[in-house]
This record gives sequence, structure tokens and C-alpha cells, in this order.
Amino acid sequence: MLKLYIPKIEDYWYEEKLQSDKDTMCYNAGYDVSYFGYHYDTGCIDFPESRWKEMFEKRIKEHRFFAYLQDESQFVGYVNYQFNYEENRYECGIVIDAKERGKGYAKEGLKLLCEHAKKEGISSLYDEFEVDRPGVLVLFNQVGFQVVEYKYYQKFHQEVKGVVVKIDL
Repeated sequence: MLKLYIPKIEDYWYEEKLQSDKDTMCYNAGYDVSYFGYHYDTGCIDFPESRWKEMFEKRIKEHRFFAYLQDESQFVGYVNYQFNYEENRYECGIVIDAKERGKGYAKEGLKLLCEHAKKEGISSLYDEFEVDRPGVLVLFNQVGFQVVEYKYYQKFHQEVKGVVVKIDL
């Protein structure tokens, strides 16, 4: 049975592992973003142990929810949400280890994330991604998210169509 696990600093090795795995992070490749450790060609993000404490404290200070998805004794991915002040909304995310995909963890993990957000008094969550990832849209629709907007992104210097999805909790 899948559950949310709030990691301690010493557990951040798993986040470092996922963010350095090009198969797990390939969805993140090709964007023109400028944040610490981002690798344009693979989508990986450097997350060395020297930054774990800083990120742990930032999540607490900024009330960012972050949890690993744990199945029995192993981690299989993570979920998160935080308030986006520019858009005036809570945005969420989910990453499943590439080796664990196709086992139903994403759907179950999104449901757990939504249940947690609702218990915290959050009325809706948003996410956005490219439409050329149709399995992702199907997944979000199965959990109850609906498309509320279409937008365009630059990925590998080409315009790609994306969607913004929302669920009312």
C-alpha cells in the first residue's frame, strides 16, 4: 500500500538519486530555465548533499509540501505542492522513478497528494505539462483534474503545446 512519507534531511539521498537519473528526469529536458544545477540536455538537476539542509529549511519556511511515495519499505517517487504567488494558486507535481513507472504509483500518489491538500484546507491544485505526453493527461483526468487552459512552451528551441489542469478538492 502506497503512503506519503515526509523525508528527513538524511533521506534526501533519494531525491538526489531521482534528480540525477536521466531516464526519470527526461520529461524535464530542453527548457530554457536558469536554476541551479539544471541540465538542459537531460532534464537532470544537481542536488548535492551540501544543498540538502538549505532545501529542507526552505520547504519549511515557505510552507512547501514535499513527500516521498513509499510502497512497503521502498521509495518509488515524490509529490509536492506549493503556492505560486504570481498565478495566485497552488501548483503540484509528481515524479515517479523511471524503474517504477507503469505500476499504478502515479495515480495512487496523486490521489494521496490531493487528499493531503484537502485536509490542509487547500481548495484546488494545478499542474501543467506538454500535450505530447498523452499518458500524463489521461492520468490527471482519471484522478479528477480537468484542462482549464492551453499554453505554449519552448522546448529544445521549438514551440510545444501544453495544458494547465486543475482539480477542485
